[in-house]
Amino acid sequence: MDALRIRLKKGRDGPHSLVCIRPDGSHTRQHDRTGGFFPVHDLTHYAVETGLGYRRGFFGIVADGWDLTDFGAPWPKGPFPADADPAEVVVGLLDAERAGGRIMAAAELSWGGNQVVGPAGSPVSISEEQLGLVRARRAELVAAWKALEPGETMDLSFPL
Repeated sequence: MDALRIRLKKGRDGPHSLVCIRPDGSHTRQHDRTGGFFPVHDLTHYAVETGLGYRRGFFGIVADGWDLTDFGAPWPKGPFPADADPAEVVVGLLDAERAGGRIMAAAELSWGGNQVVGPAGSPVSISEEQLGLVRARRAELVAAWKALEPGETMDLSFPL
């Protein structure tokens, strides 16, 4: 099975880094200069995309050839592809939930996601069971990340 290899390295004397290695051997990397926001955000992406079966979210688009630096101004590849899964929206809502401390029910998260993606986007429909599994997987991944010593790397595989 082809997979995207995801390597999150905890910075020893500098920022954390993310490296994604595609099945063809090409790769993209980026350093987190946000003081630690992106490792948890990226792990949330992993939990959402693997837990909900999204294959055209952030990691799927990276596997298709986007570089990590393509996600943000000046958006060299343009906006997210029209057929992208709504992973970015779901992850953004979970990030807001984590930052604000207010936990949403699945129906509320689905409703909020659908307000963002609009009628032309991929619909967001998450059950309480799915959301519970995503949250549990994210918690497990974040705990493993926090347990790493500086200089150590977390390796994950994203099935394509």
